Amino acid sequence: MVTSAVDVRNVWKRYGDTDVVIDLSFDVQPGEVLGFLGPNGSGKTTTMRMILDIVRPARGEIEVFGGRPGVEHQDRVGYLPEDRGLYRDVKIIDTLTYFGALRGLSQSQARERAMALLTKMGLADAAEKKAAELSRGMHQKAQLIATILNDPQLLIVDEPFQGLDPVNADMLKGVVRDQRDRGAAVIMSTHDMGDAQTLCDRILLIDKGKRLLYGTVDRVRDAFSDGAVQVSGPDIPTSADGLDSVTDVHQVDGAVRYLIRDGASPQDLFRELASSGAHIEQFAVEAPSLDEVFIRTVDGDPRAEAVR
Repeated sequence: MVTSAVDVRNVWKRYGDTDVVIDLSFDVQPGEVLGFLGPNGSGKTTTMRMILDIVRPARGEIEVFGGRPGVEHQDRVGYLPEDRGLYRDVKIIDTLTYFGALRGLSQSQARERAMALLTKMGLADAAEKKAAELSRGMHQKAQLIATILNDPQLLIVDEPFQGLDPVNADMLKGVVRDQRDRGAAVIMSTHDMGDAQTLCDRILLIDKGKRLLYGTVDRVRDAFSDGAVQVSGPDIPTSADGLDSVTDVHQVDGAVRYLIRDGASPQDLFRELASSGAHIEQFAVEAPSLDEVFIRTVDGDPRAEAVR
């Protein structure tokens, strides 16, 4: 039997008179990416800090690698916080070597691994630069190198791609996939539902400290599968104006995606489009995107109960 990398059971956390995490349970397995989703202030960062033993829960239990969270696991855990921070006036290679040594590597091992990762991420020429001299993208890649330098078995990353250009974002997404593929458990907090949909094996959506959705990406999307239709062809309307069956419209890869209103059906939309004079070349009922699922769930869609 494989031991969960993280097991959170019925955890509560309160600050003052406010419960910020409420009866939260989930697990993270080796070799998977768990997308940790939710609005700002939903309790995600507090939960990650409890897993890291930075703060303690008021009630409930958390296990990391089958035992209590704590410093004894620091060599097996990597954490990339949303608020980045490298020593501004120290050379990047020296900073990375120092962090590697803190996590159990010898000085020579840490320096060798740091240089290999800097080279892989296109930062070899920046190794002797100070952090203050790096661009935002370079700084973020160097910070991620510091996080994965010791091949952690549990990787916790908070908004890892925020503010990056597409090239650097794709590079760091590849790093996250590589960590999962080598068997690490990854918890990834993100506001980008597209990233969650393409990178994550399972998702956990919380709001106001409570679990709203939990399961594989496919299972969660399938639970809402009657809510979206993708249409392509000339003269297809790109707004909901005049379409009584639709609540939201956006363009995706040359097609138009419609979110069907509760009580309406895809057939209602087809009739409305046909009567508008639109030339329909493709009309497909599809599982909604995680963006659509997120909106519906936070708005109280009862279908969330099936994957809570």
